[in-house]
Amino acid sequence: MVGNLNHIIDQVVKDKGIDRDVLVDALESAVLSAANKKFRNTRDLEAHFNEEIGEVEVFEFVTVVDEVVDSYKEIDLEEAREVDPDVEIDDSLGMMLEAGSFSRIAAQTAKQVIIQKVREAEREGVYNEFKDRVGEIVNGIVRRYERGDLIVDLGRAEALLPNREQAPRENYRQSDRVRAYISEVKMSAKGPQIILSRTHPGLLISLFKSEVPEVAEGIVEIIGAVREPGSRAKISVTSHDIDVDPVGACVGMRGSRVQNVVTELRGERIDIIPWTPDPARFACSALAPADVSRVYIDDEEQAMEIIVPDDQLSLAIGKKGQNVRLAAKLIGWKIDIKSESRAQEEEQDESPSAEAEDVTAAEVTSLDDTGQSEVEVAEEGAGDVTDEVNPDKAEN
Repeated sequence: MVGNLNHIIDQVVKDKGIDRDVLVDALESAVLSAANKKFRNTRDLEAHFNEEIGEVEVFEFVTVVDEVVDSYKEIDLEEAREVDPDVEIDDSLGMMLEAGSFSRIAAQTAKQVIIQKVREAEREGVYNEFKDRVGEIVNGIVRRYERGDLIVDLGRAEALLPNREQAPRENYRQSDRVRAYISEVKMSAKGPQIILSRTHPGLLISLFKSEVPEVAEGIVEIIGAVREPGSRAKISVTSHDIDVDPVGACVGMRGSRVQNVVTELRGERIDIIPWTPDPARFACSALAPADVSRVYIDDEEQAMEIIVPDDQLSLAIGKKGQNVRLAAKLIGWKIDIKSESRAQEEEQDESPSAEAEDVTAAEVTSLDDTGQSEVEVAEEGAGDVTDEVNPDKAEN
């Protein structure tokens, strides 16, 4: 522990970006650990870094007593006054120990503690840097695959792009560059863990923010975004300036802005839909490019029945139900799509059945043993039935 440590501390602080106080605390803890190991934890010790001489000094504290019982933690008054003439009984006296008396094993322990503290400080620094960056897009370099997951080098830290967060048909090789969305940052036993995503809807929103100045400035707002990664996506947009067309701003001149986003997402098709507070109109827009004939809304169930022309049904539903599924996610309502012909068939099926029930009730009768119809019997006993149902009226 001999020598000025200030230069070493300054160099580590500069290279590792660690706070100086954290490193000084690590040094003090390391030296104290080494001292306790040397004296087998039999003494009351404290370690303090002396800025002036650049050394960590270790002090042994003992209690001044008349009669010594524990020589490791007590000292008699006469001996104590040789160190400090003003000391009194029950005072705590601190005496500096020779740091050079620590063994080689103790020094090695101190070195390990310092390394551990530096590593913990680095991890804490990385965590503090990235925890507030959730929702951002970062650029990284693919380092390796681990069981289908990608390890991405972000510079100061490595991030994980799990297999489940990788878009279908996207393949990467070592040293490839990748842009991804920071979906989560958490501290684990092995240090900070940065989770990336290529499938999160936030990636789509962030890409439009970087490509469309009106979105970045807040003039155009992206209300919602839904994706089926690698295949198709829908976003709803609105403008806070009546002179700015939100869809046109996102599309760009000759589609240049949206095309840049599509290229980054490896050809994923993107539908840009104008948002409106009217759920029926919004649903019609969300189902584009299909045309809609009628919309029936159930506000309580948050459900819609949408009627489309027969030739538009497959277009409205989309491949494997993709279009209507994304539209339902975007507006947050349940959607049931029917063609015009099917809707008419259902209406016709309901009408004849209702008429048949009325005819049966009015015309079909049966004969009892006396040959009277049930309808006639009911008419003759009408007064008795009334009295039975309304006893108060019968008394009157």
